[in-house]
Amino acid sequence: MVSFKIAAAALLTMGPASAWQPSSKISTFVPSQQYSKRAQQGGSKLSHAIASSSRSSLNMVLADPTKNEMSSGGGMFTASNSESRRVVPENPNGRPTMKVVYVVLESQYQSSMTGAVKRINAGSENMAVECVGYLLEELRNEETFAQFQKDVASANVFVGSLIFVQELAEKVTEVVAPLRDQLDAVLIFPSMPEVMRLNKVGKFTMKNLGQSKSVVADFMKKKKQEDGSSFEEGMLKLLRTLPKVLKFLPSDKAADARTFMMSFQYWLGGSPENLESMLVMLGQDYVEPIMKNMEGKKKVEAAEPILLPDKAIWHPVAPKFVFENNSDYFDWYNKEFCPDAGIDPKTAPTIGIILQKSHINTKDDTHYVSLIAELESRGARVVPIYSGGLDFSGPIEEYFYDAAGRPIVDTIVNLTGFALVGGPASQDHAKAAKVLKRLNKPYMCAVPLVFQSFEEWQASELGLHPVQVALQVSLPEIDGAIEPIIFAGREGATGRSVPLADRVNLLADRAMKWANLGSKPPKDKKIAITIFSFPPDKGNVGTAAYLDVFDSIKAVLKQMKAEGYDIGDAPMEKEAIMEAVLNDPEARISSPELNVAYRMSTDEYYELTPYAQDLEENWGPAPGNLNSDGQNLVVYGKQFGNVFIGVQPTFGYEGDPMRLLFAKSASPHHGFAAYYTYLEKIFQADAVLHFGTHGSLEFMPGKQVGMSGTCYPDRLISSLPSAYLYAANNPSEATIAKRRSYSATVSYLTPPAENAGLYKGLKELKELISSYQGLRENEGRGPAIVNSIVSTAWTCNLDKDIAELPNLETYDAASDTAENRDMIVGKVYAQIMQIESRLLPCGLHTVGVPPTAEEAVATLVNIAQLDRPEDKIESLPRVIAASIGRDINDIYRGNNNGVLEDVELNDKITEASRAAVRALVGQSTDSNGRVKEVKSVFDEVGNFFGGMFGQKKPWTQAIVNAGFPQVEEERLAPLIGYLEFCLKQIVANNELGGIMELLNGKFLMPAPGGDPIRNPDVLPTGRNMHALDPSAIPTQAAIEVSESVVEKLLDKLKSENNGEYPESIAFTLWGTDNIKTYGESLAQVLALVGVRPVADSLGRVNKVELIPLEKLGRPRIDVVVSCSGVFRDLFINQMNLMDRGIKMAAEADEPVEMNFVRKHAIQQAEELGVSLREASCRVFSNSAGSYSANVGLAIENGGWEDESQLQDQFLTRKGFAFNADKPGMMESQADLFKSALKTVDVTFQNLDSSEISITDVSHYYDSDPTKVVQGLRDDKKKPMSLMADTTTANAQVRSLAETVRLDARTKLLNPKFYEGMLSTGYEGVREIQKRLRNTMGWSATAGEVDNFVFEDANSVFIEDMEMQKRLMDTNPNAFRDMVTTFLEANGRGYWDTSEENIQRLQELYAEVEDRIEGI
Repeated sequence: MVSFKIAAAALLTMGPASAWQPSSKISTFVPSQQYSKRAQQGGSKLSHAIASSSRSSLNMVLADPTKNEMSSGGGMFTASNSESRRVVPENPNGRPTMKVVYVVLESQYQSSMTGAVKRINAGSENMAVECVGYLLEELRNEETFAQFQKDVASANVFVGSLIFVQELAEKVTEVVAPLRDQLDAVLIFPSMPEVMRLNKVGKFTMKNLGQSKSVVADFMKKKKQEDGSSFEEGMLKLLRTLPKVLKFLPSDKAADARTFMMSFQYWLGGSPENLESMLVMLGQDYVEPIMKNMEGKKKVEAAEPILLPDKAIWHPVAPKFVFENNSDYFDWYNKEFCPDAGIDPKTAPTIGIILQKSHINTKDDTHYVSLIAELESRGARVVPIYSGGLDFSGPIEEYFYDAAGRPIVDTIVNLTGFALVGGPASQDHAKAAKVLKRLNKPYMCAVPLVFQSFEEWQASELGLHPVQVALQVSLPEIDGAIEPIIFAGREGATGRSVPLADRVNLLADRAMKWANLGSKPPKDKKIAITIFSFPPDKGNVGTAAYLDVFDSIKAVLKQMKAEGYDIGDAPMEKEAIMEAVLNDPEARISSPELNVAYRMSTDEYYELTPYAQDLEENWGPAPGNLNSDGQNLVVYGKQFGNVFIGVQPTFGYEGDPMRLLFAKSASPHHGFAAYYTYLEKIFQADAVLHFGTHGSLEFMPGKQVGMSGTCYPDRLISSLPSAYLYAANNPSEATIAKRRSYSATVSYLTPPAENAGLYKGLKELKELISSYQGLRENEGRGPAIVNSIVSTAWTCNLDKDIAELPNLETYDAASDTAENRDMIVGKVYAQIMQIESRLLPCGLHTVGVPPTAEEAVATLVNIAQLDRPEDKIESLPRVIAASIGRDINDIYRGNNNGVLEDVELNDKITEASRAAVRALVGQSTDSNGRVKEVKSVFDEVGNFFGGMFGQKKPWTQAIVNAGFPQVEEERLAPLIGYLEFCLKQIVANNELGGIMELLNGKFLMPAPGGDPIRNPDVLPTGRNMHALDPSAIPTQAAIEVSESVVEKLLDKLKSENNGEYPESIAFTLWGTDNIKTYGESLAQVLALVGVRPVADSLGRVNKVELIPLEKLGRPRIDVVVSCSGVFRDLFINQMNLMDRGIKMAAEADEPVEMNFVRKHAIQQAEELGVSLREASCRVFSNSAGSYSANVGLAIENGGWEDESQLQDQFLTRKGFAFNADKPGMMESQADLFKSALKTVDVTFQNLDSSEISITDVSHYYDSDPTKVVQGLRDDKKKPMSLMADTTTANAQVRSLAETVRLDARTKLLNPKFYEGMLSTGYEGVREIQKRLRNTMGWSATAGEVDNFVFEDANSVFIEDMEMQKRLMDTNPNAFRDMVTTFLEANGRGYWDTSEENIQRLQELYAEVEDRIEGI
């Protein structure tokens, strides 16, 4: 065999095939003569010689091919040309020609196939071959697809491999299926089942694959049952057991099956020699003209496939091509290679690298060689392994441990971009995580560009191709992978893989830093804890959603100290830590009241920050006026030993509010850049811990996914490992942090949600209703109580919510009927029960502190109220209702309609549910009111004795005691078992453990994020949070819930609009909401349009079909969908789905009175002078890399002039259209956006979780288009604003005004809420003020806040002198902001109040200013 070292050198000197070609056509990789010479000498000094010549050891790409700035591109990916893969025989010389057409997912087969065909044409006497290849993604292009159809029509042989994208699989099937019989052979290697069924080699077919019994199918099924093998693994095992299988087939079929299996082996072999053998075999055995030509001649004997072992260790300069055990590998590597390369095997970090075998087979490995050499030049050892299939768990177990079972590697880098077990088709995430946890080292999954050339990726604002994001980013994240760094791509002309120099360098640096975290002694490690301040300048330092930041930092410092970290003289009290960092808990970020940790001169800043000059376009020269003392850039924070607690600078909008109007977000300011430069270059942190949800780093401008070296999150975090503490209920933004700022996330629990309860007049109302229930038959007392109920309801402003509430001046219950009195009382009761049972998170969470037993009860009650049909679990209310012969849905319906009997019953069932759960938790509660160990509810001894004496279980007895004696204990059992499991998850505590695992360079187990009530798998927290597989939504359950909500929505709209349907609804879609609900709001959009999502044969949702009008039974409702920037980043494929569905509706030949999508699209096409298809774009968001309408920022900063400014911001920033015909870009379509919005009759949003409601965050009003639509409509009529509330099993649709009132009553005005917040001190005041500011936000965007909300809030927080003093003493800055908000609400006309109130507020403002200034 030829020495591989010479082959490696030859490969590297192949010029155009091995390196990135810029437009000048000059190879950017110029290997030195010394390099080639050393390679030929074959010594192991090769790598050392290369490494010593340059830091970038191979200089694979001397210049960044993407440096030239490009426009945002034409929106189409894969602008490569299939003609570069066309080979036509130059001189057939009378030989019959076989035409072969192939379609592949990736391009690594191109050079081998081209080489094989050229060899046949040059050397065969019997046949010539014409060949053309297509990359799967190219088939989206209409011209390419037309050419593909022509080529297949004239082909003899069709070959396909890894066709796993549904809509493209359909295109392939559409072309090949009708021509299958005329083709001489069809070879499909692992692909979607419907494509696999096209296989045809003589009499061998897979026509019944997945449909009926066959030897192949049975074998595959058996292997899957035995060891969880994926389809590809099954195919490989089938190859190995081929002789046994063929025994069962007739002889002619056996020969054909053998040809197929041989072909598959040749294909897996991948080299030009293997593919030549495959083509010759197919030609002489199956292609008629060649078979005729071969008559009387000797057939070419099929060479045995030249195959590498299924799994092995490979190194580009090893004397053996591969090593089948690691002892042989290290024998060569440690003794020969490392000494010559200057690597000390005893002390060097070791990086395990996972490779794709097909790239090694086809010699398409330059990108692998590049990373290996970069790591070795940094002094690391490498163990590069591959697997023949797509399950890498076996090779990891075999090669990453030594003989004693100890891990050899310090970090793992997966270069395939695929999930660890199963690749693109079917994954086993649990198996992958188990294997990785056993190894317990950081696991990075880097991504090679598959569907884009470098230029396309660089030009695309979206970054990585959406299909690749789904397959090669989302799926590995579920395994626990971090850091999806693009490291390579393909060269357009040859299809060969080439490395991207700066990305390979970054990947090598980051892999080394993670390895360092595992090996460096804790006492020497430097950790930077980064806290946030948002909004700026408002006493907001240490902001994080539902987290007591400084108390949590105290817990982390304590744990670090226990594990040997040097924390210097860090105080162990929350207040003392605050004092040290802030100097003054009343800190303002715009003044030097924060502790200054470092002053960076502008010279030092420019020297250490390579991109500093790029920031000048937005911010002028450094230092600027943010995080600056006028001469230096200022870093705020405090160092304790080797721990630095720093304050991340803000976005910088407060310095210039006009920036909020820009369509695209500005770069970070100099102060922001200086902060991260300080962490990396001056403090020299080994890792940064971002503390809480959330900062600004991950939202800085750049690509959506697949950062380039010019994207700001990439530039800022640079090579720093980042751990990020993120709220478990916010997986969408956590995913942005993972992908854009390379952060490993650690989830933390949000405070448990409790019932809001009742207070003041609302409590009095409930007592009156209770009295009425006992005296309703009493003609004297009953009516008098009803009069009191009516009067108190008016005092509590319930007249806004209860249309039937009689006029206080004219009503007398004594002259009313008993039925009508019951109706009034029922309506009031339903309203106050809605308030009382509303869930609200109480207080703030401290990291490492699990909930108390009472808090666990609150969470479990909410978990117990949901049916879980997929697990065959009935909800507790359903089982209790069934015990009295009622259906809980009927009770909910009666309750919502104010039927007194049903309202009472619903209340009684709710109380019984709480009692049952309290009894369950009570079994495991200790004397301190905490659950340390969960006692099994199925304790056999207790059950045996209890059963003997006819004793009921405690939870059953609690339900009986609550008035439901017939409840069935057996029917409760599945739910109680589930609740026991949930209780264990709720009280488990791994948050501190999770943080420390990352800081210690360990693998952190993955877990879904979302709502723990809907999905208890979110618990326990302290794990590496991921979103979900985007192709899995919407789920069938989400579709069913969405249909019910759409029905309620349309019923409400029809009843309030004289039976007419709305023509157009403006929708807002959120990333987190769709993760939590598995796509409910996405499914609502499709349902309104009358489109049904359809799952493919692998269960992935990536196509849609129109529901016929006769089945729909109503008109198709037009929609205008505004997607949050986070939804856009996570669910670009679902945007594609919506756009395709809406366009389908617009193009349907249906009467416009039954299809409002079509009606409006026809009008807009005419108005804007575009095609109907273009006019039907209805899916909008921000430009790629930008987030939000900035309306929330403007309101939080107070720097807006009038509402028209907010409306302009919304239109400018949210007017970028997604178009499935041009999926590579978000295109500015402001005119189309306005034109679509002006037809809107209703604006609509969803509330899906009790943890985050409409005044908790600014996001909801930031994206609310109510007043925008009003301004655009020709009649200037304000659209109706509605909210769907699916936070409980009793889903409801309310008006926005109703929802704002409900939120205010349960939070802002509720003593249970504000006292809970105030108990946490400094942070609590800020949380209360945030709700007030967000309430005013709704006034600004929708005008849907009642005057009494501000009036009552003023009574609670300002008129009460004791409360006023508490707020001022606890956080004067936040209190000043509260006073400002009241004055602003009045000044802008949102709150009408007395002069006395305004005067008091103005005096208070002056007083609090003096207090802050120390006067």
